[in-house]
Amino acid sequence: MKPVISVLLAFALASGIGPVLAQSQPAPPQSAPVARNILPFRDCIRTDQINEWHIVDTKTVIVRTGPYQRYLVNLQADCQWLGVGYPSISFIPNNSEKAMGYRICGQVGEKVRNRIQPPCGIQSVSLISEAQFNSYRAQAKYHSVRTQQPANNQKP
Repeated sequence: MKPVISVLLAFALASGIGPVLAQSQPAPPQSAPVARNILPFRDCIRTDQINEWHIVDTKTVIVRTGPYQRYLVNLQADCQWLGVGYPSISFIPNNSEKAMGYRICGQVGEKVRNRIQPPCGIQSVSLISEAQFNSYRAQAKYHSVRTQQPANNQKP
């Protein structure tokens, strides 16, 4: 009688634990994270040469370095206070770029901030044309104080 009870007990345990073990299996991974498009070293934003910037919205900044290099910077999250208050922003490179001359290339760990906005992570950096830059500049909410503001072509 004892062997029969032992076999029945083992079978009951196995059938009860099976579904529990099946549920505890890790779920298949969701979609893979989007790969970063990192700019080549020669095309990166040199933070010491930024002469114009504009905050387009809470997730978009445009930057000009010199007369020919224009960049679109997309942020990872909404940065609601960027450009508000003290009219200055600063770009914070990751530690590896600090050793190479303070460049922003779109790598992990790069950030943008101002006095009242905690650092916001940069999602991507890309070169844009003069026409694209002017289009974004016309839509911008905040502007650097050293640059000429976009012309308002509306007549009173």
